[in-house]
Amino acid sequence: MTRKPDYRERRDTVLGIVVDQYIRTITPISSGFIAQEYRLDLSPATIRNIMAELEEQGYLTHPHTSAGRVPTPQGYRYYVDHLMHEIQLLEEEKERIKSEYYENVMELEDLLSKTSEVISDLTHYTTIISIDGFPHKIFCRGTSFVVEHPEFQDLAKIKNVLQALEQKEKILEVINRDLQKKIEIYIGHETACSPIVGCSLAVAKYQKENGPSGRLAVLGPTRMDYEKVVSTLDYISELMNELL
Repeated sequence: MTRKPDYRERRDTVLGIVVDQYIRTITPISSGFIAQEYRLDLSPATIRNIMAELEEQGYLTHPHTSAGRVPTPQGYRYYVDHLMHEIQLLEEEKERIKSEYYENVMELEDLLSKTSEVISDLTHYTTIISIDGFPHKIFCRGTSFVVEHPEFQDLAKIKNVLQALEQKEKILEVINRDLQKKIEIYIGHETACSPIVGCSLAVAKYQKENGPSGRLAVLGPTRMDYEKVVSTLDYISELMNELL
């Protein structure tokens, strides 16, 4: 006999579907959609009840104009900590990245500038790179992506994010924190930086033994494609340690 999934497994499955689908579609996800598109061996009523409980627990919310649900920052946090799958960049992506570096021998600043460009092109988010020992120097690419995401259609939000990127100090305070993990992800208010509270920030460290070190960071909406961002930062931080 197959074991029937327990409540937590069912809850995690439904939450994971809502987050994955919302990241892809920016459309509130309904219980009917999940019942129709996924074979969960759960009735639409059961899925509806699970989603209602997830909302009560603070993981989901729903826009007033829609019956579907969307993730909250707490929902994204649980997804990142417990549900996100580790994915690998495609081999052709890796080869393209390597070719960007190996075509030319680059000085450190050119290397970091090229890295910010590569990460931004891969993720379609804003990339920020710092160098330890140079507190006011950052390499930033992809600021144009800020205005492309529906979450940032509010001009005040766009202005706040762009100002934070220009002023540098506030962003550097966040990305230069001590990292507890190889890749640290700050969601919404976790950034503790008011101009970007509606964003998520993923940060990784690069470090050559007895050589240069600093941070690689990706800034995007809370509806960030976390799997893509984490896999990109993981691969490129390792590659930079070889190149520096």
